[in-house]
Amino acid sequence: MTGTNERIEGTFERNLDSVLELSHRINANPELAFEEHETSASIIAALEDGGRFTVEEGVADLPTAFVASAGHGDLVFALCAEMDALPGIGHGCGHNVIAASAVGAALALAPYADELGLTVRVVGTPAEERGTGKEIMVNRGVFDDTHAAMMVHPSLKDVVTPQLRASRSWQVTYTGRGGHASRPWNALNAGDATVVAQTAIGLLRQQLRDGVRVHHVVKEAGAAVNVIPDRAVTDCMIRCDTIAEVDEVWERVRRCFDAGAVATGTSVEYSALPSIYREFRHDPDLAPLFEQNAKAIGRTFPDYPDTMFGSTDMGNVSLRIPAIHPMLSFDLPPEDGNHTAAFAIAAARPEGDRFVHDAGLAMALTIAHAAQTDSVRTRLLT
Repeated sequence: MTGTNERIEGTFERNLDSVLELSHRINANPELAFEEHETSASIIAALEDGGRFTVEEGVADLPTAFVASAGHGDLVFALCAEMDALPGIGHGCGHNVIAASAVGAALALAPYADELGLTVRVVGTPAEERGTGKEIMVNRGVFDDTHAAMMVHPSLKDVVTPQLRASRSWQVTYTGRGGHASRPWNALNAGDATVVAQTAIGLLRQQLRDGVRVHHVVKEAGAAVNVIPDRAVTDCMIRCDTIAEVDEVWERVRRCFDAGAVATGTSVEYSALPSIYREFRHDPDLAPLFEQNAKAIGRTFPDYPDTMFGSTDMGNVSLRIPAIHPMLSFDLPPEDGNHTAAFAIAAARPEGDRFVHDAGLAMALTIAHAAQTDSVRTRLLT
């Protein structure tokens, strides 16, 4: 196995400059969920330039989604390449380095795929930040003939098995009756309904289990101080250990929004937003293999007291097939973590480049290791 690893590592290093160029190009041209046309095209071009990948575009009826495959082995591994950016701050979640590391790993494995009995796939997965593209792809069969999947996410910690939690979002719309603020007695204030709801949610939090999160933001509640708003819109996200618990908590949170309507005499409507992030199940064989290979590259995995992170639609994949989603760190202060402008900048600088190298090489070596470990290979194939 050592000889194979050395060849894979050599191939990875030879491709690194072009892979880093891809990372920088994606970072400089951020595209939002389901709009990642240039990003998708750039990733596909990088794989096709490698000369060994065949590409199916527009999979799952999603224009920016794709599956690029190399090798003809019976063990099929998917490397997920996330593509979308965040509104206003670009790649503040580092999806450019996630995609580039997947490409780097795939290019390193492709020449040896048949020798290892592998089919290597890069799966371009749109809309992780909003819309949960992987949920759509899972439900439309994209992963049905895949035995395992992986990706690595940037963070501020090196963690092999982060706690990635379930979440779901709703939009709440209040409709009242507008009026002039100097004659308020005939109006029904939709903005006030959001205040009552937020107050009720704040009190409810005292009775929720540790770790349950209720996030909400008022997106619309009037435009002028002297006009009583007849419409208000709030988005609400609930995050729990499982999607079943999310749905249970929503029933209690929904009553808080109902209270806003009752108190103000407005009406309220609820609509589920198209984002469902399921809990993550880490594969018990692939996770320690990744840790071993990442440590050999120089990463360390301290015993952090808190390994609770956010939510990801990679969890949706992990409940269908074996998967891992380790975190590797950027060396940044705590205030410059994920979903900040500083994180987006770092993703195109040396911190991001180091991530692409370490994550890509560790994934390539982990997949090769799994393919050559009889017990792991047999379990994945069955």
